[in-house]
Amino acid sequence: MLFGRKHKNPIKIVDKEVVDWKYTTCGYCSTGCSIEVGLDKTGKAVSSRGVASADVNRGKLCLKGIFEHELFYSENRGRVPLMRNQYYEDFQEAGWDQTLDRTASEIKRIQDTYGRDAFAIVSTGQIMTEEFYTLGKLARGVLGTNNYDGNTTLCMSSAVSGYKRSFGSDGPPGCYDDFEHTECLLAIGSNLPEQHPIIFWRLKQALEKRKFPVIVVDPRVTMMAQMADIHLPVTPGTDVVLLNSLAHVILDEGLQDREYIESHANGFSEYSELVKEYDPVSASRICGIDEDTIRNVARLYAKANAAMSIWTMGINQSTHGSDGVVGINNLNLITGNVGKLGGTSLSITGQCNAMGTREWSSCSGLPGYRALEHEQDRTDIANFWGIDKEFFPKKRGMFQTDIFPAIETGQIKGLWIIATNPMTSMSDTARIRKTLEKLEFLVVQDAYEDVETNEYSHVYFPAGLWAEKEGCFTNTERRVNLIRNVLPPYADSKPDLWIFNQMEKRFEQGKKITFPETAEGVFEELRQLSKGRMLDYSGMSYDKIEKQRGIQWPCTEGDETGNARLYTDGKFQHEDQKAKLIPLPFVDNNERPDDGYPFWLNSGRVVEHFHTRTRTGKLGNLNKFSPTPYMEMNPDAASELGVEHGSYARLISRRGDAVVMVQLTQRVAPNMVFIPFHFHECVNRLSLGLLDPHSRQPAYKQCSVKIEPVADQSAAAVRNLAARSF
Repeated sequence: MLFGRKHKNPIKIVDKEVVDWKYTTCGYCSTGCSIEVGLDKTGKAVSSRGVASADVNRGKLCLKGIFEHELFYSENRGRVPLMRNQYYEDFQEAGWDQTLDRTASEIKRIQDTYGRDAFAIVSTGQIMTEEFYTLGKLARGVLGTNNYDGNTTLCMSSAVSGYKRSFGSDGPPGCYDDFEHTECLLAIGSNLPEQHPIIFWRLKQALEKRKFPVIVVDPRVTMMAQMADIHLPVTPGTDVVLLNSLAHVILDEGLQDREYIESHANGFSEYSELVKEYDPVSASRICGIDEDTIRNVARLYAKANAAMSIWTMGINQSTHGSDGVVGINNLNLITGNVGKLGGTSLSITGQCNAMGTREWSSCSGLPGYRALEHEQDRTDIANFWGIDKEFFPKKRGMFQTDIFPAIETGQIKGLWIIATNPMTSMSDTARIRKTLEKLEFLVVQDAYEDVETNEYSHVYFPAGLWAEKEGCFTNTERRVNLIRNVLPPYADSKPDLWIFNQMEKRFEQGKKITFPETAEGVFEELRQLSKGRMLDYSGMSYDKIEKQRGIQWPCTEGDETGNARLYTDGKFQHEDQKAKLIPLPFVDNNERPDDGYPFWLNSGRVVEHFHTRTRTGKLGNLNKFSPTPYMEMNPDAASELGVEHGSYARLISRRGDAVVMVQLTQRVAPNMVFIPFHFHECVNRLSLGLLDPHSRQPAYKQCSVKIEPVADQSAAAVRNLAARSF
């Protein structure tokens, strides 16, 4: 008998018989991977691969990207428009003209009866930038509603708010290349291996070339924490205390960059007075990190020639989310780590085109980082669109998280939901269900007919998936990349751009404004409107973007490529061109564990799923890894309650309950449990969702629960209990 590797049966990869590869950009997270979809001789999408010449992913793809071509054939895609008269009547198939006419008629009726702002729009972070811009033009320039926002409020609003408060504008100042140059990395509430695997791979590549300390702040022992040099298991909701204490040590020991502060920041005196209150001894009692560790981390960060901070939802989804972002920015400003190689304050965005909606959707103002509050911005856009500037409101309307309470109080009577699913993404599901029932008219626009919110809609518009369209995404590092059309839209679904353009034709105000029919035509307007501004697109074109595999803004007219970093000259977007150091007093307003509800409930991502599993839950190659809701629980805590590994348990909060499978692990503390937020049927029925006062983003990650073992572990009993809970 022969032994040895050369005698083993080789691994064989099935030949998919690809005859054509179509260039596109991944439509899952914000990493922005360049991807090619392979078509066989029948025109069917059969494979996905990374693009080796793309700087972002360099040929790599994560699990979701590898199977992304399967989305074209996933279950419950919307085939045709649907319409019904009452919530609980069955949908009837209808034509596009019929459903568009009905929707336009209902919008006019509601606005004529109750006022323009009585009709609201909630969009997404997952359609093309050109579609965002066109929707914003429709919402702001034609319908005139001021109650228009995107679901990015649920994930990135605190980052946007924090950047604006500190630097005068949104826009992440750094890039992935900063991993190659940094001498210290502070990751706060960011679990890259499961949230953004390709960005994590870029970090690992940098660490293989040279060693630098990686510090992770997270209540849970995540995969990122396991590879870190230092893990700080902070008490949930106390990030501001920790950040203030780090700054206290830096200033107390004279480790700050005095020259940078004096030249490029205001507010140092007030800020330094505030952080004096957060000495490590006092702070440790609140944030749960011992004083010596606080001092050690502060010294490591301040003494590095270049240090960078990254964060994700662990910071943003908090009642102190915006303050947490400002606290990170403060730390980087006092150490001079903004706008230089390896020194940055970099938010890691969630959705594939959350940056596109921040830049061009007009949700928070007007396109191109313009504000409704600025008369010149209103004048410029009104002139460009050919309308009266008085048609615009003079300040921003409601955030998404304010729109739903406004439905409860009767301020909003109609709602258009685009590529988002509040029945699964908003906290306190039972309350959202009752809220949607109060609407006089609801239209849902989505690629999938079976989204839970569609149960309450009057009209359903079937929209095309990501690569059934054409346009651009902007990733976390401000890189604009291209999605070429791979396949035509499924059945009678339509690109979102087409739907928006058809809608504007049904309003008199729409006749005053030109709406380009093609995505490339829309992109030309973006180029014109961005010229000379911070987010300059004027040097870009579709062909140039595809050739370079993405271009970072600003890219000015005549430039061959874009710019990797912002604020390299130390000039910020406030009027005096200086950043602001902002004092951050800690207000402890979280729901905390107590005798009745003794466990923290935390949530986060797993690598195989995306958001609430509308897509990944339909793909067998992804769903098989975690097909059912589960929670991580500490073995010691479970033993005290009589809860066993692999059994089902019931979680109860002050808002609802849920039944989940138990996974015992030391990754969570004895007073904490963790559930992947992809299982919305658990997390969002329990979560409190208090709002950040600046960003209006919900605090999904801080609430308290109690746990009960389920006596009857039979499948039927568990199903019945779960059904009663819902």
